[in-house]
Amino acid sequence: MTEPGTLYLCPTPLGNLEDMTFRTVRILKEAAAIAAEDTRHTRNLLNHFDIHTLLISYHEHNKVERGPEIIDRLLRGESIALVSDAGMPGISDPGVDLVRLAIAKAIPVVPLPGPNAALTALIASGLDTTIFTFVGFLPKTNKHRRQLLAKLADCPHTLVFYEAPHRVRATLDELTTAFGDRQAVAARELTKKFEEFVRGSLHTLRQHFSENQPRGEFTLVVEGNPEDSAQGQPAHALSTLDLVQAVQGLIEQGVNKKDAIREVASLNGLPKRQVYQAVLTSPLSD
Repeated sequence: MTEPGTLYLCPTPLGNLEDMTFRTVRILKEAAAIAAEDTRHTRNLLNHFDIHTLLISYHEHNKVERGPEIIDRLLRGESIALVSDAGMPGISDPGVDLVRLAIAKAIPVVPLPGPNAALTALIASGLDTTIFTFVGFLPKTNKHRRQLLAKLADCPHTLVFYEAPHRVRATLDELTTAFGDRQAVAARELTKKFEEFVRGSLHTLRQHFSENQPRGEFTLVVEGNPEDSAQGQPAHALSTLDLVQAVQGLIEQGVNKKDAIREVASLNGLPKRQVYQAVLTSPLSD
């Protein structure tokens, strides 16, 4: 019987090409084929390192058909390198599905160490790194986002999120609504020329990005719920303005005013009357 090949999980640079490892370059050259999310994007990387290995497309929209094809090649003894557009394959991308298929067929899976946006942002955030929870991208629907954030509100561990630039402002609003005004860091354009860490609280980050257009890919690192608020009380009390903005944010997402007031009160451990009074004295009451 033919021995199966190996599925190599190959991380690629977040932006700075100097972060490519010698081992990754070697594996990409030696593999029978490279499975990539965006073959045009990956081709630019391969050209830079003079790599001429066959490229095959493997992404969210073709994984059901392409995954078994890749497994067949591995079972015939070919070794395949899997890459994402940037960073570690299998994190917030369909690589995890290919890994599961390979494991089910007893195909060796070998991960290579290398760039990862979540860990890169976390270690430079200044927030607790002892225990952390990687969330990645929030669900696409408002309802599912709110449900997940409600579950995370009591988590005592540092939280790490991924976000696209056009969603950063809305996500910061949602995080403030769900968590209160916690310490937070926005890391953008990691390893690139315009790498930036904006440190402060969720409130100050909201203020910063209301005045500055978010650009580049973002990793958001947020303080966990402190022990003294483990029963669901937020680490910092929201101001009246914050309460009003939180309610307004939910209303803009399609929640009616009454339900929005109830949800903001519940998420922040406050009496519903307090949130109602804040809204009553604001322009929202018009």
